[in-house]
Amino acid sequence: MAFWYFDKDELHRTASAQDGIPHERESRYRQEGARFIIDAGTKMDLGYNTMATGVVYFHRFYMYHSFKTFPRYLTACCCLFLAGKVEETPKKCKDIIKLAKAILPEDKYETLGLDPKEEVMVLERILLQTIKFDLQVDHPYQFLLKYAKCLKGDKTKLTKMVQMAWTFVNDSLCTTLCLQWEPEIIAVSLIYLACKLSKFELN
Repeated sequence: MAFWYFDKDELHRTASAQDGIPHERESRYRQEGARFIIDAGTKMDLGYNTMATGVVYFHRFYMYHSFKTFPRYLTACCCLFLAGKVEETPKKCKDIIKLAKAILPEDKYETLGLDPKEEVMVLERILLQTIKFDLQVDHPYQFLLKYAKCLKGDKTKLTKMVQMAWTFVNDSLCTTLCLQWEPEIIAVSLIYLACKLSKFELN
């Protein structure tokens, strides 16, 4: 079983960093790729688990490969394509490419290459090898719901707090939290933050 958690030093020594890409720009590229996966997945009516799995693949991939070598939107399409199969919500590669053309600016879409479908198919093999065929990913969502059921208090306030925590989990996908902490810890931390901000008292 591969180990997918990294410390801050490792997050600053990625393949992109070694390729001369500043950390701030790498963070922006990660956010843009993750946001594309979420936007495309939403438009294709894919479940949150499929989108989250695609994003985790994306973040893991770029621990070992540079954004200079593999364009972020091509990788994002590939990650969403693979996640759809793994989470049993498959979408045709050509449909993902078609959607990418519709939602990406022309200059960004052109980074997918002359034959985007073929590019995705070739990249899928590299992606699978990079993530060591470790395809099953747990996400904070399931733990958030599990832990929320254990909480007692005003139902309206509890619902509001859980919705806020869910939004925080969505936002966390655009960061490297999934490379630093287990999903259970992320869920607990974001529940705590949501409780503080929504003034929901934990008993």
